[in-house]
Amino acid sequence: MTSVTLGNDRPWVAARNPIWNLRGIVSGEERHTGDRREYDDTRRRAPRYGVAVMSEQDVTRPPVRRDIGKVGVWSGQFDFSPAGVVREAIAELDDLGYPTLWTGEVKGREVLVTVSLALAATSRITIATGIAQILARNPLTMTAAQLALAEAFPDRFLLGLGVSHAELMHIRGAAYSRPLAQMAAYLDEMDRMAAEQYRAVPPVGTPPRVLAALGPKMLGLARDRADGAHTYFVPAEHTAVAREILGPDKLLVPEQAFVLHADPTEARELARRHTGSYLRLPNYTSNLRRFGFADDDFADGGSDRLVDTIVPWGDADVLLGRVKEHLDAGADQVAVQVLDFDRRGLPRRQWRELAPALLAV
Repeated sequence: MTSVTLGNDRPWVAARNPIWNLRGIVSGEERHTGDRREYDDTRRRAPRYGVAVMSEQDVTRPPVRRDIGKVGVWSGQFDFSPAGVVREAIAELDDLGYPTLWTGEVKGREVLVTVSLALAATSRITIATGIAQILARNPLTMTAAQLALAEAFPDRFLLGLGVSHAELMHIRGAAYSRPLAQMAAYLDEMDRMAAEQYRAVPPVGTPPRVLAALGPKMLGLARDRADGAHTYFVPAEHTAVAREILGPDKLLVPEQAFVLHADPTEARELARRHTGSYLRLPNYTSNLRRFGFADDDFADGGSDRLVDTIVPWGDADVLLGRVKEHLDAGADQVAVQVLDFDRRGLPRRQWRELAPALLAV
């Protein structure tokens, strides 16, 4: 993988963070309010449509190799199993031939710990974060983890970064204010830490990173400051828009949820258990409005139209059809999240059943 020149001297936005008490703002001014610091970042303006926030010393990242396979697995269920079962399940995914596993973090295991467990238990599969929350760890911590994992497991770790959601950041005691500026400044500081501070054995080349992105401005940032985008809870029409913004050379990996079940009532009941949790978050509903969905579609866990768009159900052919829609719209890989009726279970039966069809794509 081609390396790039990294580094600038701008600190990331750590606005009012009581956990780390970090100082720093991008071209901003510090002010004091009682015994808590606040930071004013209004002088760093958000970009116009599709134009990323760039620092003076920033350079466009080169295209990343796009050899992660057409279909991967996405799962957030590992938190509910002990570590031994997690290692066994991910090793089975590796043995089945799935090329990539995506996993994220909410209030369970720290995601980079899960990544370490997964990489150590396997020999081939790529492990990707979907996503690692930037406000859950400072930029040096994130950079050190990425570089250490990339050196220990060459070409097998893909770092997905995201600002996440205000509700989740409130739980962590972190400020969620201007996500685009926060992400741009965080990337500045990650690059500076990699160039100036990290002192362990480095990996060969520059390890890849992608950004969680839905709207056009964050997609533009993913194009200019990362190796692509990981999208979530999106229709195939969004994939086409994302590809147009990213251009032809950046990674685009949408997540696609699915219920492997034939009964429409039962399948939609499970699907609504999934959609209902995300329709409470304005990031997702705002994005879906761009594609013709409205308030009536968001009520009671989602209308049939919304549910069937976001979480198709049926047999392997139904899933293959939706995967093909994303690929035809410009996705490099589709990360399939199979839902299970067991709230704390892993869909290992479904992974096995779907493997022959999905791996033939």
